[in-house]
Amino acid sequence: MALRTPLTQLSKRASTAQIAICTLASKSSFWKPHSRELCRRGKADVVPPVTQDAKGSKGPTAIVFMNMGGPSTTDEVGSFLSRLFADGDLIPLGRLQNYIGPLIARRRTPKIQKQYADIGGGSPIRKWSEYQSSEMCRILDQISPETAPHKPYVAFRYADPLTEEMYTKLIQDGFGAGNGGRAVAFTQYPQYSCSTTGSSLNELWKWRNRLEGKRASGEVDPEGAIKWSVIDRWPVHPGLVEAFARNIEDTLATYPEERRDNVVLLFSAHSLPMSVVNRGDPYPAEVGATVHAVMHRLGMKHPYRLVWQSQVGPQPWLGAQTSDTVEEYVKKGQTDIILIPIAFTSDHIETLYELDKEIIGEAGQEGIKRVESLNGNPIFIKALADIAKDHLDSGSPCSPQMVLRCPSCNSERCLEQKRFFAGQAKKL
Repeated sequence: MALRTPLTQLSKRASTAQIAICTLASKSSFWKPHSRELCRRGKADVVPPVTQDAKGSKGPTAIVFMNMGGPSTTDEVGSFLSRLFADGDLIPLGRLQNYIGPLIARRRTPKIQKQYADIGGGSPIRKWSEYQSSEMCRILDQISPETAPHKPYVAFRYADPLTEEMYTKLIQDGFGAGNGGRAVAFTQYPQYSCSTTGSSLNELWKWRNRLEGKRASGEVDPEGAIKWSVIDRWPVHPGLVEAFARNIEDTLATYPEERRDNVVLLFSAHSLPMSVVNRGDPYPAEVGATVHAVMHRLGMKHPYRLVWQSQVGPQPWLGAQTSDTVEEYVKKGQTDIILIPIAFTSDHIETLYELDKEIIGEAGQEGIKRVESLNGNPIFIKALADIAKDHLDSGSPCSPQMVLRCPSCNSERCLEQKRFFAGQAKKL
């Protein structure tokens, strides 16, 4: 795996992160002794087993982290791309989706396999998702004992563990018919889009209908046994904003003081097809809200822009593109730039390859850098627990925004999914 940062600097960053995690561990009761031992050994990123003993009056509670996922090995790239390009919510290809999608996936597989090989042979998103969810549930057991134990699950849209696998395990763990139980679908996209969170919720609703609450006749119980609610967006949560701001400040500190004030901050988010944007998708506005909140926390001291990455295919997508923006600024002599992946909560192909290798690597400028991703950031993980607690305390099945459809949406599946989750209010 090629690295864009010298090993000495990486070691320093790792040590800083480890110190932060271990400091939190020494002050917090939710970390078990063996977790502190991992810190002493320099293995703070190893996920320890979750141990939850106490049961609250409203427990147990399943917390399901939803994300797009990524192939853990290069052998999984083909199936990952096949599922991705088959999803009309993410990449709308019209009536020929079932034909064009697999064709695009097959043609792109060798190229994408090479990219994953270049970042170590697979995506780290599963490792980080499992770490974040287990650590968040540890904190949640302490701050919300009445809904404990909180059991972490991960449901990816296009890679293992898929939503079907998660739901099957959920039932096997006692959240199914005859046992009841509470489950929270917690999107790991801070900003809502029908293409991301909406697609994951459509998939969750589909597998609920197929797997949960089946009667002896084989019919699905429309009520079901599991009480579901949804954390569908959290673009300006103070903990999220603080985690981003601290990482930006850490990166700014690496520039000489005389250059620091003129560093350009480029907030980069995954783009969307303009057909989705023009339908009324809230994603661009919510990403902009996150950027504004972070800049407000930083005192509006630096010039900044919001740019978009990962465009696929010839259709018009939301711009300006991150790669084009960096190239144009370099031509104009602006070579002190910090890239901030503002819509991602952990490292994956878009950060490790697209930003680090393609954009920063090809620019060849020492002043172009990227902030560390949130990954195991203790401030971020505490924020996740606070978001979950606030949601559990609210008694609401979802945000008011989620029940409002896009103005031009005509998807019956989306309508029925929203009706189902909003209808869970009577069970909560």
